[in-house]
Amino acid sequence: MSKSETAERIVHVPLGERAYDILIGPGLIAKAGGEISTRIKGRRAAIVTDANVGALYLDGLMDSLQTDGIEAVSVTLPAGEKTKSFESLTEVCDVLLEARIERNDAVIALGGGVIGDLTGFAAGIVRRGVRFVQIPTSLLSQVDSSVGGKTGINTRHGKNLVGVFNQPDLVIADTDILNTLSEREFRAGYAEVAKYGLIDKPDFFEWLERNWQDVFAGGPARIEAIAQSCQAKADVVVADERENGRRALLNLGHTFGHALEAVTEYDSSRLVHGEGVSIGMVLAHRFSARLNLASPDLADRVERHLKAVGLPTRMSEIPGELAPTDALMAAIAQDKKVKGGKLTFILTRDLGQSFVADDVPVSEVHRFLEEMRVV
Repeated sequence: MSKSETAERIVHVPLGERAYDILIGPGLIAKAGGEISTRIKGRRAAIVTDANVGALYLDGLMDSLQTDGIEAVSVTLPAGEKTKSFESLTEVCDVLLEARIERNDAVIALGGGVIGDLTGFAAGIVRRGVRFVQIPTSLLSQVDSSVGGKTGINTRHGKNLVGVFNQPDLVIADTDILNTLSEREFRAGYAEVAKYGLIDKPDFFEWLERNWQDVFAGGPARIEAIAQSCQAKADVVVADERENGRRALLNLGHTFGHALEAVTEYDSSRLVHGEGVSIGMVLAHRFSARLNLASPDLADRVERHLKAVGLPTRMSEIPGELAPTDALMAAIAQDKKVKGGKLTFILTRDLGQSFVADDVPVSEVHRFLEEMRVV
């Protein structure tokens, strides 16, 4: 692994006419107006943010846009997963239309994954598509949800089941913002960083095992980890933009994790997305061992690392009473990777050797979850 001391990194996502850059480094919000104005023809913008992020960064972003001649309006939504709803989507679309945002103008998502997913969906459907900029403000969104063009909202049937593929025109990942995150939020984002190593980059996972404390401390190691994660995701997105094959690997741990989020009703006091992914990745490795695909020692190693950084690794660690296994199975059955009613999981054969497993027996999953819920 490189230990570059470069303060700012650029990861290019080569998608032909829809290619874009991911800018990674400190102090980038102050430069956002200049970066956006050089890439987008329109001179108007609409910023979508939430109450928590907006209080800290909205004024600075507005000033940066104004300095570079971009007139901007904003809409501030409640923070939290429940904002990814039809109601919020309608509100955002109304603001964009009322502001007369045109196809060459910018719609800017200033926030974490919830704001990014919701805003990207709105930008993809208003006037059949306007320009879209991601300014992710959590570690999780900087390394995952802001990259790759998957947008959407939640419904009572499950998470992210309504949405569109809409690639951003630019991603600005200001690493200074991460200093304001709570320890819990940062740890939750780190689960997605570790995921890239577990998918197909064992050297990266081993680097994280040695350097995770430096990543948490900030500085060059943090920028390196974010850049490596973004590059890993970009590589997969370029190879399989619409999730017809390899891109499904990015959901390692998510089938279990999304089900846990659904049965806890997206209550962030009990479980946030990255925590669900952490538990889900351990479950995926333990289920792989159960099916004699991988060594139990590998599952122990993954759990040991995630536990060391302070992440939950077992269902029994989720506060409150966990819903019955049948409810978990019902949530899994709604997963977007289900095809023809058959369960699909991302499993593994060894460190960094994940693969898509089709037609996983429902009875095996049910029996496995029954056992794991009390461990």
